[in-house]
Amino acid sequence: MFMSSEICLHNATVLTGYSVMKNCAVLIKNYKIIDVFNEARFASKKFKDDVKFIDLQGACIAPGFIDTHIHGIEGHGTDDQSPDSILKMSESLTKYGVTSFIPTLYSAPRDKMIKDIKSITAAMGKEKGAKILGIHLEGPFISPSRLGVQSAESLSPVDISLMDEFLAAAEGHIINMTVAPELKNMRELALYCISKGIVLQAGHTNATYEQMVEGMQVRILHTTHLFNAMSRMHHRDPGAVGAVFIHPEMSCELIADGIHINPEFIKFLLRCKPLDKLVLVTDSLKTTKQPSGPLIANGDEVYLDKCFYRKSDNVIAGSALTMIEGVKNLVSFGLTLDQAVQMASANPAKIMRREHLGLVAPGYDADLVVFDKDFNIHYTIVKGQIFKQGKTPCAF
Repeated sequence: MFMSSEICLHNATVLTGYSVMKNCAVLIKNYKIIDVFNEARFASKKFKDDVKFIDLQGACIAPGFIDTHIHGIEGHGTDDQSPDSILKMSESLTKYGVTSFIPTLYSAPRDKMIKDIKSITAAMGKEKGAKILGIHLEGPFISPSRLGVQSAESLSPVDISLMDEFLAAAEGHIINMTVAPELKNMRELALYCISKGIVLQAGHTNATYEQMVEGMQVRILHTTHLFNAMSRMHHRDPGAVGAVFIHPEMSCELIADGIHINPEFIKFLLRCKPLDKLVLVTDSLKTTKQPSGPLIANGDEVYLDKCFYRKSDNVIAGSALTMIEGVKNLVSFGLTLDQAVQMASANPAKIMRREHLGLVAPGYDADLVVFDKDFNIHYTIVKGQIFKQGKTPCAF
């Protein structure tokens, strides 16, 4: 439902994105958060007659989750070449607390990639659920030595004119792009992307430490699914992984399914890096939560064993994670709840330069998620539109 009047969510624990506030309320109107205040003020505050009150009975209000790396959900994927598939992803994602997402495309031959881009672009502005922020290109300018499940035939040398075609197909809506910093002419591409406001991520890369540092000089400062599909850390060559650990300005994606990264490494990473440089992503495939049918992702048959593996060679193909599961997992790994929520909301908003998202604070978009102590989602709110997911919340 969409409420044009004011809505007051009260009797809640508010995870603002950087802090925890007990016994608080959040007032929203239309698309924006108007105020955040404690229950004492709630009891004495004079409200307009048409305010709708929702008693959350101690549950948590957090900023809506922002998934910056996702290929699909519930049988709908970014490679379907269908705007309808992208819109169905938008609707499905509200079940998992996601209020914004960046549909992510694997490398593909030029014509297919352009069609995929156009399909996402055509869906933008028509969402009935989570908002499409733009497009994440996971290639084609990546290393043939670190493919993961991507196809070598789909890769391309760095080509500015091809990048121009991608950007034209996207009508300017490419937000982030995964690249291998070691590729020839990468500096020129990076300067081009800086001029277009595109965030570059080092991923699917076999870069040496020195090549990573060169990339950092042209603002390749974010990394795609840390540890996976990148050069490993060695005491004589720290590689891509080592560069992330050594340089505090480098930020990174984490897939918190317990398979892509050992949970102990996530705790170790927290000792080495500022919290605001860590971003929870799902990297989920269209087969994630798929209700029925064959499990096909990126043209390959996959099977599920905690994450997805390509059936032909048992290579990890992607995760079966949702954002709320990722937050729950991070807490089970030893992070605090507010740290996990920050990694799912404030941090991706900051790194993707979406200043109006990611915090529960006056002036920010009314993008919120309400969940209880068992991480059951009860409400997802996207720009003031309420999606009710479950029963009455239980105390956190």
